[in-house]
Amino acid sequence: MFVALRDIRFARGRFALMGAVVALITMLVVFLYGLTGGLAAGSTSAVAGLPVPGIVFGAPAGAVPEVSFSDSGISPAQLAAWRSAPGVRSVEPLGVAMSRMTSAGAAASVSVLGTAARLLPPLLSGSAPGEGQVAVGRATAAADGIAVGSTVTVGARTLLVSGITADRSYAHAPTVWTTEPTWQQLSGAAQPSVLAVSAGSADTAALDRAVGTDAVSRSAALAGIDGYSAEQGSLQLIQGFLFAVSALVVGAFFTVWTVQRRADIAVLKALGASGGYLVRDALGQALVLLALGTLGGAAAGLAGGALAGGGPAGGGGPPFALTPATAAVPVLAMVGLGLAGAALAVRRITSVDPLTALGANR
Repeated sequence: MFVALRDIRFARGRFALMGAVVALITMLVVFLYGLTGGLAAGSTSAVAGLPVPGIVFGAPAGAVPEVSFSDSGISPAQLAAWRSAPGVRSVEPLGVAMSRMTSAGAAASVSVLGTAARLLPPLLSGSAPGEGQVAVGRATAAADGIAVGSTVTVGARTLLVSGITADRSYAHAPTVWTTEPTWQQLSGAAQPSVLAVSAGSADTAALDRAVGTDAVSRSAALAGIDGYSAEQGSLQLIQGFLFAVSALVVGAFFTVWTVQRRADIAVLKALGASGGYLVRDALGQALVLLALGTLGGAAAGLAGGALAGGGPAGGGGPPFALTPATAAVPVLAMVGLGLAGAALAVRRITSVDPLTALGANR
């Protein structure tokens, strides 16, 4: 690193400019990474937070079940078969629907989930809902002035608020929770959407074939939320392009820098420096540049996201969900891809002829 550090000190303006470019790209990647996480949480937290490992999807008789909450339906026969299957630990019907909730002149679109009390998010106050009752998330309650004992209108029914829960959301709509029979009255559905199961030692594949269901893990079930896969796929594609751009930008910078230093490298080789030493020195230089740029950009991205973000459950800004631990992923990716680009650029160091330093090209 002897030569590398002195190069940085000598051409500090160029390296500062390149470091600023790396920092800006990193800030954009980190912010996009946090936005992706925030949108994912806003779309899936109601399902992702369920305390069960599996979700069972159904379909009408003669149809093939698909991983889709909007198209799924569980018949009484399928419910009974899952509950009586050997090895299955627990089975709870789960209804999912979208509706509108009004309270004290305020109206909001909500997702309504009807299920057993044990699947509810943590209760912050009050109790789990009974028939004709509903539990509301904390952010929704605060925004609409709802408290335990208030009445709200969900769809065409007036319900009593029995409790305030931790915030959850489904398809970017805040979630309210009720019992499965009350959910059927609100949604007009005659059967639950899916089953929330702890399959235990049961042979789920054989059970699926026998009763016409499709049991998947809770994480795989997230793909059944309308728009989730398309949204996440688009954002992840943009992240991939940004990572590729960062590698190209760093590679282009070090390519130009290596060409400009060709005579200096020839002198070092003429003095006995090996090609391997010079390559390691150049990669160390790239690592210093990338480390400083990515750490600065990541800090700026985290600070900007924290200031601008409204959280996954909603708020005054875009949804943003990123922690220092998860921020390490884009930072490490930027450093790794940047080093790969730099390695491709500085490989020409090994081909520099030391006779150039002695005037052989004149």
